[in-house]
Amino acid sequence: MFRLSHLTLPWQAKVALAVAAAALETYDSITIREDLSDAENMISPVETPFISRIVGKTSVDNKYHEWGIVELGTVDSSNRVPEGEDAPAVDTPRLALRRGNYTQISDKVVKVSDTSQRVDGMANVEKLSKQIAYKLKELKRDKETMLLANVAANPGAAVGAITRVAAGLGAFVLTNNQLGATGTAPTLSGTTNGYPNAAAGNGTLRALTEAMLNTAIQSVWTEGGEAKHVIVSPINKRLISTTFVANSTRYKDADAKKLISAVDIYESDFGQVQIIADRFSPPRDVFVIDPNFVKMAELQPTRQLDLARTGHTENKLIQAEYTLEVSNEKAIACIRDTQG
Repeated sequence: MFRLSHLTLPWQAKVALAVAAAALETYDSITIREDLSDAENMISPVETPFISRIVGKTSVDNKYHEWGIVELGTVDSSNRVPEGEDAPAVDTPRLALRRGNYTQISDKVVKVSDTSQRVDGMANVEKLSKQIAYKLKELKRDKETMLLANVAANPGAAVGAITRVAAGLGAFVLTNNQLGATGTAPTLSGTTNGYPNAAAGNGTLRALTEAMLNTAIQSVWTEGGEAKHVIVSPINKRLISTTFVANSTRYKDADAKKLISAVDIYESDFGQVQIIADRFSPPRDVFVIDPNFVKMAELQPTRQLDLARTGHTENKLIQAEYTLEVSNEKAIACIRDTQG
């Protein structure tokens, strides 16, 4: 056997062996730069279908926003008079009802130090512009949640005492309600006029059924509305997709040879409606909506305001003042107390 120990190596070979034995590896280094991706990788939900796709927008000039509702009289199936008959002395006039809602203020605050503005961080998430963008998305989600909520209006009081509250959609539906056992409908501050001053009371939970959905769509149609959208929780969306098969349709992209189920269309006896899952909708409630009668009304549109500097920090206030206008609540139906 040939053994290295029996050889007498020149000094150059000995040096080469020593260098090979002491080869530098990454495990020994403390100067290697970090490999930090600039991708933000945000997975937080940001879709707001009620605000973005369904409601219209309008502006208001006061913290209490009102609108009028006019309804025709009941159909008179015996409306026949003799030829030559005098006109009746009295025929009931149609008068407007007054409904309203209070505006509420929502805000977000951004505070970023001068140092954070200068350092080179991952995807620049610490920068003022990025923090403002994140807070704007958060504010929009807050609006979506509150405008759909089963929450009564509150006129508020002095600063710090009682916060002014805008009623959400759940508190507006007085007529077309389907309630669980012991559930109660919302009420108005007046007999037929005013704002929602009490939210619906929770009843016994039950599973959503196709019959319930058809009844809700029909109730809007009966009152003169034309339902176009149904807002549901994710659980109720799955229930509709898996059990309401007979009358539902999924869009099909023939060219791509794939089934697109992001939006379901339900074909009822009273028209087609889009079934829309909303992460921020109240889980108990299913809303059937004619979008022509729902608006977000803004007293102060979303804006950014500079706050006074505090030492080495730049401060911004993101603010919005808004309310929900349901110009006729009979154009909305609500299936309450579902196991959504």
